[in-house]
Amino acid sequence: MKVIAMIPARYEASRFPGKLMKDLCGKSVILRTYEATLETHLFDEVFVVTDSDVIYNEITKHGGKAIKSEKEHECGSDRIAEAVERMQADIVINVQGDEPFTNQEVLKELIEVFKNDTQNEIDLASVKTPLKLPEEIENPNNVKVITDLNETALYFSRSPIPFHREQNLKVNYYKHIGIYAFRKQALMEFYHQNQTPLEAAEKIECIRYLEHGKKIKMITTTTPNVGIDTPEDLERAKQMLKEKNQ
Repeated sequence: MKVIAMIPARYEASRFPGKLMKDLCGKSVILRTYEATLETHLFDEVFVVTDSDVIYNEITKHGGKAIKSEKEHECGSDRIAEAVERMQADIVINVQGDEPFTNQEVLKELIEVFKNDTQNEIDLASVKTPLKLPEEIENPNNVKVITDLNETALYFSRSPIPFHREQNLKVNYYKHIGIYAFRKQALMEFYHQNQTPLEAAEKIECIRYLEHGKKIKMITTTTPNVGIDTPEDLERAKQMLKEKNQ
């Protein structure tokens, strides 16, 4: 089973323009992410996929592997799909370019999902983490996920799901973390499909897989993911890296 990691890296970002090229203790954010992914030793190959000459040159000049997108893409899955369409791979893992502290255990668990799926029933695997605070649960920027008893995704929403009608019963809420592991075939089917109604309504791309009957296995982590969406996030990441290297 050939497993590759793809890091979609778009230069522009509405909340923090050019964030992937910002300095993070002597190296750019995207280079830190690329190197951290390599250092997991979980993948046969690791690529950065980008629309930017600046990011492409940043990776290749440091000896890394990068692919320049030929088309404009609205989502990371499409960007990755274009890049892997002619590659030989069984499992493709989407590693977020703005998360330089790659969680090796989570990535290993995602790969194990497919190693253990002897009947090839799982199309995707992804990650969820518990939400506790009411403001986190209500926040539409936090995509929530509900699963069946086998931890297979039933639905994703920006609304709080499930609705907590019976207040005397404990309800657990989970945030979807956008790390995906795809069977290549499922990813390519997604790439050649049109946007689906619920996907369009919620603006959540993984709903397209559910609307087409794909099976998404969710794993749970309590390790916080450190994404860089704002200048404040970058400063926190710098402090974390300094503490890690002490």
